[in-house]
Amino acid sequence: MPLSIAIQMDHVSTISIAGDTSFALALEAQRRGHRLYHYTPDRLTMRDGKVIARIEELGVRDVKGDHFTLGEPVRTDLSEMDVILLRQDPPFDMNYITTTHILERIHSETLVVNDPAWVRNSPEKIFVTEFPELMPETLITKDPREVDAFRREYGDIIVKPLYGNGGAGIFHLHEADRNLASLLEMFAQMFREPFIVQRYLKEVRAGDKRIILIDGEPVGAINRVPAEHDSRSNMHVGGRAEKTELTEREREICARIGPSLKERGFILVGIDVIGDYMTEINVTSPTGVREIRKFGGADVAALFWDAVEAKR
Repeated sequence: MPLSIAIQMDHVSTISIAGDTSFALALEAQRRGHRLYHYTPDRLTMRDGKVIARIEELGVRDVKGDHFTLGEPVRTDLSEMDVILLRQDPPFDMNYITTTHILERIHSETLVVNDPAWVRNSPEKIFVTEFPELMPETLITKDPREVDAFRREYGDIIVKPLYGNGGAGIFHLHEADRNLASLLEMFAQMFREPFIVQRYLKEVRAGDKRIILIDGEPVGAINRVPAEHDSRSNMHVGGRAEKTELTEREREICARIGPSLKERGFILVGIDVIGDYMTEINVTSPTGVREIRKFGGADVAALFWDAVEAKR
């Protein structure tokens, strides 16, 4: 039977459809005959225990420059929806966290993907620290003395915001780089939270692999190779996507984390792997689905909806 699906996302007019996973999920849902609706996080409301949003019926087309149609906004009790996709991009700030508290109120009636309580309790750069044997040496702190000692121990390091996304604010500092103190001063002024420091993995020059898991099982991967003069592999900052296969080590990583993903109700997850190490577990709005399909991999959007339909 057709499902009523509301997508909480950044406005559909702002997305780049060539690489947008939310758009890929919408296309597949529409192909299956499900009813699609769209709203942005600022329209989410809670009144007298009810969760409400002004939602618009959504139609999608895989046509650049003409990829969507929206109906008139209708004030709707979201518990009437069968599924809500929690898909707005970070930053993972208090606004984002508040939306998870609100959506948690209807999760017993409406399937929210991913589970909002566990999204809130599993920040992507902290959740990964539950698996220290799978990740590079990592420090989370605001104490410059701790960062200095970490760099003396490991040499080249990566410094990045704890709740950043999309490659923003990531710095690669060489062992002899004299800018560390200034960088930490800037981070302290910009962010109230601690920041994250990791041992630099030189294997990143060969790529930072995004692996997609559905219901705890790996279903596809894409390798993202950084531009020559950048240490970041994110595609919107110049990284290049290329076809790839899972290694034995990557399958081991997926097998190790899979049960935890299933326990937390994470249907769609993207992990980042450099060399033999996992660096992040993305549970907010993981991407990579369209790129995997483009390079001949699995139809991850179809596998996603298979999993969601089974739960409904």
